Parts: sequence; C-alpha cells; structure tokens
Amino acid sequence: MTSLSNQQYSKRFLENLYLIYKSDPLIISNVYLGYMKENYIFECALLGGLVMQDEYIVKGNIIFTKELGKYEIFESGYIIIDGKFVKGVYKELPEKFSKLKILDYGQALIIPGFIDIHSHAPQFPNLGLGLDKELMPWLDSYTFPEEKKYSDIDYAKKVYSAFVKSLWKYGTTRSCVFATIHKNSTKLLMDLFAEAGLGAYVGKVNMNRNAPEYLLESTEESIHNTKELLDEYGQKYELVKPIITPRFVPTCSFELLKSLGELSKKYKVPVQSHLSENLSEISFVKKLHPKLKNYASVYNEAGLLGDFPTIMAHCIWLEDDEIELMVKKEAFIAHCPNSNNNLSSGIAPIRKLMKKELNIGLGTDISGGHSVSMTNVIASCAQVSKLKWLESNKADKPLTTAELLYLATKGGGKFFGKVGSFEEGYEFDALIIDDSSLSIFKPLSIEERLEKFIYTGDDRNIKERYVAGKKIEEPKQY
Repeated sequence: MTSLSNQQYSKRFLENLYLIYKSDPLIISNVYLGYMKENYIFECALLGGLVMQDEYIVKGNIIFTKELGKYEIFESGYIIIDGKFVKGVYKELPEKFSKLKILDYGQALIIPGFIDIHSHAPQFPNLGLGLDKELMPWLDSYTFPEEKKYSDIDYAKKVYSAFVKSLWKYGTTRSCVFATIHKNSTKLLMDLFAEAGLGAYVGKVNMNRNAPEYLLESTEESIHNTKELLDEYGQKYELVKPIITPRFVPTCSFELLKSLGELSKKYKVPVQSHLSENLSEISFVKKLHPKLKNYASVYNEAGLLGDFPTIMAHCIWLEDDEIELMVKKEAFIAHCPNSNNNLSSGIAPIRKLMKKELNIGLGTDISGGHSVSMTNVIASCAQVSKLKWLESNKADKPLTTAELLYLATKGGGKFFGKVGSFEEGYEFDALIIDDSSLSIFKPLSIEERLEKFIYTGDDRNIKERYVAGKKIEEPKQY
C-alpha cells in the first residue's frame, strides 16, 4: 500500500469535507458547531487550491472571435464563469450576478487561451537547429537522433517538464503533441500535462519503416504499446487524452496504418499525422503506394482520415481531390507557417482552404518551427498570407488579425470541443494580458492593442492563465 504524506492527507480531508458540505451543509455545521464556520470549509478548499467558487466573474477589456474574421469586444466587460464554463459575457453586469466575486483586471486585455494543434515535444532541445535543411535530411540529421534519447525516462522528464512549462509561459492552454515511439516517456508527458493543469492530446508515435533502426518498432509492438496507452490513459485525465499518431506515411507500412485505424475506431479516439508537407515527401509516398490516387487517400483507405476527428499538419501541396476529401471527412488542417518556411516546404494556400470551409488551426510544429510562442506563429501566418496574395496575383487576400486570432483560438479549439471562445457553454480558457508597457505613446483601440501585443509583446505581458475555469500557476520544471 502506498503511504500518503501529511499534505496529501490534508488535501484529501478537505476534498471530502467540501463534498459533504456541498451535499448537506447541516451535517458539517452540526458537527463543527462553535468550532468551524460553514464558510471556513469553503475557504480551506480555496486556500488548498482544490476548487474555485462555483460561479465567479472576471472583468477587463474582453476580445474574442465568435465568427471567422469578426471581433467580439466588451470594453470593461464581464465574463460570468460557472465551474469551468462561460455562462455569459456582458457590457454591463446584470443585477442577478451582483453578489458574485469579481476578479477585476482593470485595463488588461482578456483573450481566449492559445491552441497549438501541432507540436513535437521531444524536439524541444533542437529549437533553432538544422533549419538550413529540407524536411527529409533534417529528420535524419537532427530529429531522429534526438528522439532516440527518450528511452531514458530521466532525460525525458527533464526535457518534457521544460517543454510544458514553456507552453504555459507563452499562453498555450491546449496542445496536440507528438511524443516518440517510447511508451513510458509518452505516459510521463501526459502526466506532466495533467500535473500542470494544461489541456492536451498526446500521441505515442508509430513507425516501422524508413527510419533509423533505433526508432523502428515491429507492427505488433507498435500496436501493443499504443493499445496499452489507450487502456491506461483513455479515461485517466479530464484534460489530457491519448491520440493515435502515425508519424506519416513514409515511416508507416499500410498494415500498421490500417491497424491504427482499427484502434481509432475501437477506442473512439482522434488521429494526428502529417500530409503533403514537402514535395520530396510527396514523391516518396507515390513510390510507396503507386496504386493509390494520392497522399490523402492512403490515410483514408487505412481508416485514419475523419472517421474520428483528425488533424493533418501542413497540407501545403494538396490536390483538388484531396481538398474535397478533407472537406467531406471534416478533417482539421494544422497550418504551421514557421516550419513551412524553415524547411523550405512552401506556403500553404490558407485563403483557398478557408473558402472550402475546412477546419483550420495553427501549429508551432517545433522544432521545424523555431518558437513555442503562438504569437510568433500568428505573425508568421500573417506574413506568408501576404506573400501568397502576391503569388496569386492578389486573388487570395491576406489574412486579417481577426481571422488570425480565430485560427489561433476557436479554429483549433474546435478539435477539443467548445474551446477557444467566450461564448456561453464554452470552457473558460483565457489569458490576462497587461500590455501597458506596449502602448505608451498614444491611446489605442482594443483591436490595436491586441495587434500590438501579437507583434511586439511576449510572455512578460501574460499575467494570468486560465484553463477550464481554473487559474493555472507556473508548472514545475524537473
């Protein structure tokens, strides 16, 4: 039997006490009459960081995007939070909420937390390295040798805790993350996300061909270890879940892909992978699967495209048939402009894909991408959209800041459910931004303040972070 520390006993005592109080306050008040006020129980729970008041209010300059390209702005407005959900947003506080506790953030901006729907946690030490290479040589020279190290659980803990802390630092409240083939370090990464209070889908990478021997699994081993992860972690945490993660078609036999598709269907779990990132990669896939129509059809034939929510990263060089298939399957595209630039992959036609009403979010894609910061990615996304505008003879308009905010919040947040907006019924994921140091020369509108923060602000401007209604403190780094 595992022994509990005094702190753990105290926490469990408070949790149980608070649950009793919620079910029948008279029990507590009778037992502790003259010794413990009813409010004291609630205060103990608050001090212990166990619960927040069921309903509370945050006040500030609220800006979010309910629809693509359209700001919702509430200057000195109020967000009512009930548990982990938004109950409403108001310019004036309704009388019925007047007795709730208000967390007044003054002139700060309040925006939804950033959603990063494509990232590689084990590549965190490689940030800024090897970016003079294209995708395939970069994998061989930098990525695969680094990922080998995650068979060492101590090394994995050191890097993964730093990675999770960095996400918190830059305001990323939810992520879709690739780990490595190693099941134990993948479990550790999920535990670290849960400990930090951040939301994530985390995938054990699957690969059984066209990679160094030290990163290859047998098909049986790959499926067995993935199944073990699904069994142990499928329901372990509320905010951290497993996701089926074939690295990409070149490193996965069709037998492995099909088996992973069957697991996705059996366990009803989503899928993440890469699609049409680089021209040499696409040529390689055609050689591997000459009888299939295109790259996307390989995933589709294996049951890995849209039968359950699916993210495909990059999608730079999609054929029209592939776009229509993605639309039909309601798949998500992770747009990763930093990585696309760094590895000479190309510029994704995001405006064209938007016109097809595809689901699109943004990804840092470290370490092909050089920064964990989503504001860095947003700025890069704006810049490449302007280049695409010129390339298209000004047919594909550049993305607006309002569209970019949508992609970085609600666009990717849809993969997690009702996340990424302050609409009623959405989970309250938020960042409190103190941009007073950025706007010192002239008064700016709330929209301008947001734009200035995206382009010139950094983590020092982020004062508070909320995930599912809970304020998230700085995670521990081991």
